[in-house]
Order: sequence, then structure tokens, then C-alpha cells
Amino acid sequence: MSDDPRARAVESAFEDAASLHREVSRHAGAAILSAADLLAAALRGGHRVLACGNGGSAADAQHFVAELVGRFVLERPAWPAIALTTDTSILTAVGNDYGFEQVFARQVEAHGQPGDVLLLISTSGSSANVLAAARAACARGVRTIGLTGRDGGQLGRSVDLHLNVPAASIARVQEVHGTILHVLCDLVEQALTQGS
Repeated sequence: MSDDPRARAVESAFEDAASLHREVSRHAGAAILSAADLLAAALRGGHRVLACGNGGSAADAQHFVAELVGRFVLERPAWPAIALTTDTSILTAVGNDYGFEQVFARQVEAHGQPGDVLLLISTSGSSANVLAAARAACARGVRTIGLTGRDGGQLGRSVDLHLNVPAASIARVQEVHGTILHVLCDLVEQALTQGS
């Protein structure tokens, strides 16, 4: 290890990220496979994938949806997916009229149908607007996948399928979330393009 404190910070960040990736691959591998199966079944059945989160998790939701609508690796038809984080008119109107807690739930009420899947991303597992979206999804028969950090919080206890990255560092959690989302894209793409 270097004597330069900045170089040590770089090495430490990469070592921590690699260690957390290995830990999650061991304890959450089966849940990731189940999430991929749930997403693939929904899309195969003509249903939609919705996704939401705040801040970096909003960016992750948008990135995931972009991979489904565009492509991840394989050339294939576009799949119906909506990031509930992108329409500023909806976000500001609902935030103004109903409060920020309802910005995702109202969209789930508008778009969610039985057979759809809602991906909810929260590093704390306690974001009020994400929890409200989970409740709205449950009421509409929309299946839910929670992608969390720390101990999963209330979100981890309220979703159909919980993918947890058990770390306190938001940066490390978000790094592993990105890997999980890419793995899901890869598994779903392979599942839906085999034999086509």
C-alpha cells in the first residue's frame, strides 16, 4: 500500500467495493435470480416494468429502464418500461398538490396493472415516497422488487422480493446496486431472447 494518503484512499475504496460485491454475490445470488425471473415473466406476458428512487437511486432507475427500452447487449425488441422519476410536470404537479411523498404512488396508480413489476430503489430502505409507491403497487396487484442498503429498512420488509446490499456507505451501496441492475438486465435479456 502506498504512503500517499490519497493513493491509500483510492486503494481502500476499490478494496471495499470489491469486498462488498463478493459478499452480495454470495448472500443475494438466489434473490437476484428470482428477481430476473420475475422481470422476465412480466415482460414475456406483455406487462410493464416501472422503476423509481431518489437522487442517485433515481439515476439508477432511469439507467435500468433505458437498458430495457433500448438494449443492454443483445439486439432485440424494445420492452415496456417506465422510470417514474423523469416527468418533471408530473413530479412538480403531484408534489405541489399532494406532497412529495405521493410523486411515485400517483404514477403507480395511473400506470400500474396486475402483472406489472415495480422496482423500488432506496439505499436507506426508508424513503417515504418509495414506501408510498410500494403500498400503491400492492393495492393494484403490481409485484414489487426492493433494492436497498443497510438493513433494508421498512422497504425491505414490504416488498415481494428484497435485494439487499448490507452496508452503511451510500457510495458502496450504489456501486453494488449498479452491478445488480446490470446483472438483471443481462439475465432478462438472455431469458427473453433464447430461441428467438
